Amino acid sequence: MAPMTTVRPYRPDDRADLYDICVRTAHEGGDSRHIYPDLDLMPGIFAAPYAELEPDLTFVLDDGERAVGYVLGTADTAAFVGNYRREWLPRMRERFPAPDGPPVSPSESMIDLMYRPERMIVPELADYPAHLHIDLLPAYQRRGHGRELMLTFLDALHRKGVAAVHLGMVTANTAARAFYDRLGFHEIEVPDAGPLTYLGRETA
Repeated sequence: MAPMTTVRPYRPDDRADLYDICVRTAHEGGDSRHIYPDLDLMPGIFAAPYAELEPDLTFVLDDGERAVGYVLGTADTAAFVGNYRREWLPRMRERFPAPDGPPVSPSESMIDLMYRPERMIVPELADYPAHLHIDLLPAYQRRGHGRELMLTFLDALHRKGVAAVHLGMVTANTAARAFYDRLGFHEIEVPDAGPLTYLGRETA
């Protein structure tokens, strides 16, 4: 009998799995290792700071042996940005020094994002103060696990009194968009969003 998957709160010993999931899903939902050779870069921006700064909003899908998916985020984007700059960014400076010029590679573009957390504060998203990231290894996608993770996260936000949440997704990732549409997310118009589409919904 195959082991039963469960959604549970994140634990510190899930850290290596968290990084691996992020790396294997960071390029439009697929493997990013051929684009970002430093395997700490993408998790250091899009996964680890949430697990460190808001562990009560970090959940994993456990297949009985390891974490194979996660959902994580913040209840208050503006507060998270402040905490990220004060508490997380100093830890990254030695490993990923701030760029001294315009980025010329995909990795440098991501490091540039790392040093601009205020980019997450978008006026058009003020009514959706929470935000999230969700990723599952390919073998666990399209099996209902993403919905379970998302509903767990939304319930946690609702219990905190947070009324609405947003996310930013790469517009080209059409499979992800279909998933979010099925879960009741709607598009939020944000001018000059570049390659991203912003989606939001109420937590209830």
